[in-house]
Amino acid sequence: MKAIITTKYGSPDVLQLQDIEKPTPKDNEVLIKIYAASVTAADTMMRKGTPLFGRLFIGLTKPKHPIAGTGFSGTIEAIGNYVKLFQVGDEVFGESLFGAGTNAEYTCVPENGVLTLKPSNLTHEELASICDGPLTSWNFLKVIAEVQRGQSVLVNGASGSLGTAAVQLAKHLGAKVTGVCSTSNVDMVKSLGADHIINYTQTDFAKTGRTYDIIFDTVGKSSFAKCKKVLELNGIYLSPVLSLPLLFQMLWTSMFGSKKAKFSATGLKPVPELRLLLNELKTLLESGQLKSVIDRCYPLEEVAEAHQYVDTGHKKGNLIVEML
Repeated sequence: MKAIITTKYGSPDVLQLQDIEKPTPKDNEVLIKIYAASVTAADTMMRKGTPLFGRLFIGLTKPKHPIAGTGFSGTIEAIGNYVKLFQVGDEVFGESLFGAGTNAEYTCVPENGVLTLKPSNLTHEELASICDGPLTSWNFLKVIAEVQRGQSVLVNGASGSLGTAAVQLAKHLGAKVTGVCSTSNVDMVKSLGADHIINYTQTDFAKTGRTYDIIFDTVGKSSFAKCKKVLELNGIYLSPVLSLPLLFQMLWTSMFGSKKAKFSATGLKPVPELRLLLNELKTLLESGQLKSVIDRCYPLEEVAEAHQYVDTGHKKGNLIVEML
């Protein structure tokens, strides 16, 4: 089969299309023929091997698991001897964690992994990236911040993968949502349900005089120190991007003060919890209460170009790899 292999850490040039052996499912696994996969900011960090301390876990000189990508949607082609939850021919979507990548024609996933049946009214392209932006944003807003109806939520980076999902999900939870984005993305973010838009090229959201119950910094480009003054009493600053200052602020605010800084590595949550969150998102997707925003689609052989585009910092929503 064809797959994108990360030959070493570095620029998108380290990604190579290679012919490798098609995987065989273990007793508890399903073999999935992939129709669509995702390319995410997290994938580019894995390619670069950043932050550097992460290499202690993913490989010192190159990734232990060289096939790029984690999100996918496809059809089960074969099942292991002990599989009972799925059968051959089932259309499924989900995420491959800490193992075989998904920028490939096939992958194997445990039947009790982050995997669920595909809704018939949605395409493989719409579902391939759900375990990146939407799943992460759902975890932050519903589980960590426990967003309540009537609260005010600011989403910094509202046009990205996490941001486009966060705007919709915060609205679903009943919040008043302010989206921060650039000029070219104002109309899109507004169409997702944002009550207010702040164009960061013209206005600093920390200087508008407005305050918020929750600030979700989806791109990690602000800081708790900056946001603290525009958080309400008992307000929460959320970031999926861990840094040493944020780590210190999390520890400090866990013990002192009413305003909190919080981080979560969503992909490290127990798989049963991730699967529960995924199935909740599936219900929202199926009913049209959540929509996947797709910027561009690439064929498998152009994954390096997709990584280059992510590196520009200007993608809108999600990038999809199509197995043509």
